[in-house]
Amino acid sequence: MTVASKNNVYTFDRKLLARMTGGLGDTKTIGKLCGEIGQVFTEFLPDIFQNETGLDIEIGYAGFDTGLKSELIANLGNGVALCDTSLRNWCPDFTISCDSPVIITLMEVLLGAPPSSIEEPKPRTLSNIELDVATMIFEKVADVLKSAVSVAGSFEPVVGRPYNASERPAADPEVADVYAACINVTMGLGPVLSTFSIIVPQQTLLKTTVIFPKGVGQGRKAKGEWGEQLEQQVRRSTVNLEARIKLQNLTLDTISRLQPGDVIPFQDTKDVRVEINANGRDLYVCEFGRSGAKYTVRIKDTHGSESDILHHLMR
Repeated sequence: MTVASKNNVYTFDRKLLARMTGGLGDTKTIGKLCGEIGQVFTEFLPDIFQNETGLDIEIGYAGFDTGLKSELIANLGNGVALCDTSLRNWCPDFTISCDSPVIITLMEVLLGAPPSSIEEPKPRTLSNIELDVATMIFEKVADVLKSAVSVAGSFEPVVGRPYNASERPAADPEVADVYAACINVTMGLGPVLSTFSIIVPQQTLLKTTVIFPKGVGQGRKAKGEWGEQLEQQVRRSTVNLEARIKLQNLTLDTISRLQPGDVIPFQDTKDVRVEINANGRDLYVCEFGRSGAKYTVRIKDTHGSESDILHHLMR
């Protein structure tokens, strides 16, 4: 190759290449497909939530956004939970997001709080238990999406473990970013109005035929079963416990001069009282002891009933 020919080599326009290879569609076509999928959610998701939770949850299509997938996800902010999902014969990698306020609110309602008594939570990072609960929300969204797209075979969506947007791993520089569409759907529960979104590559969307499922009420779980699943999910979640023991009072002068090897006695002279807490809430009153080579605590009293403790841990 001559010097002159080297100077005539140009980088191919990324958008033009994507459009030529079926990875980027025009706004009208993408908007039509997003609107049809949004309509399926509007028609069927409220009924599913009503039958499985007994709650009236308002669902509405809220438009769409387009751009590179990484940018669309970044634009959602850090107050959302994300879930990497796949559906065989449709899309091997798409993402579902959900605003944190509706996850927090739904959890509190299903655990007994009246919707009218709940103040709208601010978007925030979700705890591990709240992410466990979010799994079932993402599963419902994925199930409705599966019913809305024409896919060969009877494959079920593979829903990954939800995680906070702030914990999303950095993109692999070896994997090219793709043009995607972000389908936005509002979810209203009591005073809380949040949004869940489906971010799917446009190449997949452009090959999609949207269908309206028939017999959506068939095979639904009995009312209340979803709430039972929620409680079981919560009970299987792990919680970090902390033990607090009161020590003998010391003067500031003494404390400032403590050195490695110095000993501070417990305040209690007989049974040493230990307060056990989790998530900043006191749960149990215990006594300090030992079993073999391990130090232990023995529970003597609780701060409330089993239901109270579960509610404390959820907040």
